[in-house]
Amino acid sequence: MDFNSLKMIENIKSDLREIDEIEIRQLATQRSKQLFKTFDPFVHKGTRGHAAIFAGSHGMMGAAVLSTMAATRSGAGKITVIVPERYFEVIHNHIPEALLLNNLADINFSAFNAMGIGPGLGNEILTQNLIQKIVASQSKLVLDADMLNFLSQNPSLFNQIPKGSILTPHPIEWKRMFGDAENDKDRIIKTQTICLKFGFHVLIKGHVSAFITPQGEVFLNATGNAGMAKGGSGDVLTGLITGLLAQGYAALDAGVLGMYIHGLAGDLAKVQLGENAMTPSDQILQFGAAFGSLK
Repeated sequence: MDFNSLKMIENIKSDLREIDEIEIRQLATQRSKQLFKTFDPFVHKGTRGHAAIFAGSHGMMGAAVLSTMAATRSGAGKITVIVPERYFEVIHNHIPEALLLNNLADINFSAFNAMGIGPGLGNEILTQNLIQKIVASQSKLVLDADMLNFLSQNPSLFNQIPKGSILTPHPIEWKRMFGDAENDKDRIIKTQTICLKFGFHVLIKGHVSAFITPQGEVFLNATGNAGMAKGGSGDVLTGLITGLLAQGYAALDAGVLGMYIHGLAGDLAKVQLGENAMTPSDQILQFGAAFGSLK
């Protein structure tokens, strides 16, 4: 099966438990090796991309830490975290490489090559006015978690999301935004229609993740394991894809490569620690080995 033939929906099972995971994994590995790029030895931080992570709130700062750590280890040149000033110390203590901003009124969102928005953000800070500023920046966007919940409550905003943005819902978030689906295949078919209508990409997270493009292409990924089914794994994926986008990867490439590396890092963490003991933080620590396997 050709990797791109998965855009033909008849190749996709109604229940993704029935797919040939070995074949899908081989195809995803082949594709990811083609996508992965190395930098000129004379590159500097200014040319490796500037990513922003807009995440975290009271009781949920771990989400900001995880997504920022993932972005930092994605290869991006600079990472800025947008959080209230009272949480600066949390970020500094865990990620000294990160830059910090807190005054939303003065932030120039267009200064970022890509933005990851939503992990642990809460609903209080998200307003129509703020979303308008972010959308107007035309930065590449990765939308997750509370940002997706905000969209589900304000569906009129779907038309305003910049073309090429990436939404990363798990099935429950998908349902909140788009309604019911009879099975995995039906969910993918409905997502194809949605992506075609609005021009964004959707990565449906799961043991077998599906990345759907505005052209209706569907890319499945079978790296990963049940040890990743823990709070924080999605935050890690958001930071990773945001960092890849900031480096200049196209949205399709960042999404496909990101979900592959994310799952592979989880597999490597499983080998080291086992499914029970591994955590999302352990996944991030395996990014180096996961990227290294593509060289």
